[in-house]
Amino acid sequence: MPQRLEEIITESLNRHRDEPCYWWEGTWRTGADLLKLTEDCEAALRDSGFGRGQRLVVMMKNCPMILALSIAVWRRGGTFCPLNVAAGIPSLKGTLELIEPADCVIAPDVQDDVIAVLDEAGWPHAVCPPEGPLPPFKCRPGKPEDDDLAVIFATSGTTGAPKAVPLTHGNLIDNCRCLRDVVPALQEGRVFLTVLPNFHSFGYTVATILPLTMNARLAIVPAFLPPQPAMRAILEAPVDITFAVPAIYAYLLMAVERGKFPREGLARQKLLVSGGDRLNPNLHEQALHLTGRDIMEGYGLTETSPVVTINRSYETHRTGSVGPFLDSYEYKLRTREGQDTQENEGVLWVRGPSVTRGYFRAPELTADRFEDGWFNTGDYVRIEDGFVRILDRVTDILIVGGFNVYPQEVEKVLAGHPAVQTAIVVGIPHDINGEVPKAYIQRKDGATVTERELIRYAKEHLAHFKAPRSIEFVDEFPLSGTGKILRRILRERAGKKSL
Repeated sequence: MPQRLEEIITESLNRHRDEPCYWWEGTWRTGADLLKLTEDCEAALRDSGFGRGQRLVVMMKNCPMILALSIAVWRRGGTFCPLNVAAGIPSLKGTLELIEPADCVIAPDVQDDVIAVLDEAGWPHAVCPPEGPLPPFKCRPGKPEDDDLAVIFATSGTTGAPKAVPLTHGNLIDNCRCLRDVVPALQEGRVFLTVLPNFHSFGYTVATILPLTMNARLAIVPAFLPPQPAMRAILEAPVDITFAVPAIYAYLLMAVERGKFPREGLARQKLLVSGGDRLNPNLHEQALHLTGRDIMEGYGLTETSPVVTINRSYETHRTGSVGPFLDSYEYKLRTREGQDTQENEGVLWVRGPSVTRGYFRAPELTADRFEDGWFNTGDYVRIEDGFVRILDRVTDILIVGGFNVYPQEVEKVLAGHPAVQTAIVVGIPHDINGEVPKAYIQRKDGATVTERELIRYAKEHLAHFKAPRSIEFVDEFPLSGTGKILRRILRERAGKKSL
């Protein structure tokens, strides 16, 4: 019978019961502490009626309960579903309807409008402090899924409709094992910074589950902003390994430059890896100049659990590349038109045990991106001596601070304003976040609305990082011969104006 995550993690915790396991608010807790917290959660889930094949939605920032609830859910044969409470009410509601959770565990500071959505739809919910206990509640019965599903990550599809990626125990175990096998710095006892959000595959798998499977330790920080708690954790834990998005490194290096964070906080670490977005080349130079320690890059997607490639050590690191493939992947390249190519450039397709079987309850979406086990990453790459360079994104997805923003989702919200006829969203360059959304708006005849009003409207309906930072009103859009709006022209126009 294949191994499961809770078996691997529980075995490790039992072997190291009296050793430090996680750092939280300035104090180290042991493996025994996490086991006790897990057992309490498991008992509460059992009493609630939560069981095999059911799904538990969790809307909490990083905290000890994320660890305990994950293991407890798996012990009950269920699936852990972390959601971004700030995703926006339409997105959150659609995702809940898709996932059909047995229960929702929420943090005490969750806003009233989110609770109203849960109440209106009849989703049971339990308010849980960051270190527990999980209060009594009664699960809602739902259609069970396979008990090999470990986690479901939710995101918006390119149409703005909810999309969810289910990952099995086998997917996550393979990705963690492959990382340990090829990255020498990933050793027992090392301290990982757990600051990336748990609703993001990068943060959950690489900075939470990976260290738990290998007897490494976690310095848990609820979120990166404000950055002071993360800086404190890096210095006091102290942190050995950081996986983060480029925006986090930009903030840390800025703090070093301004004398608000000692260079040793980064210089002493064994591994600094960036993912989630392309790293600005200037950050390489800045990191080397300020700390003497470079930032390496990796690459992955939620559908691949998530890591596909990674620079494995500072000795073999190639700046500008995202490193070689993990050992369990097969890959091939296709032209933009979908034809196989033997050239060293093309659209990247991958296959392997880290790759999800398809999207959750969405056969049409699955058919669009998967073919005979192969997954279309949607990224155009060049491969040189086994090292991968990301050249372009085939889709129109924006990546803001490491998080996907789908233009169609933002456009749909903006178009809901009574003064808006058409909305088109593109990305513009940004020093910290890589890029941020900009909207081109065609108003309805006779309607009036200001840039400030539309930005405020977007922030009321979307997570703030998805809302456009600027808006330009236009009378008409550039069109192709077939009448299609030419986003490329708008991107070029936006890029020139941002300089």
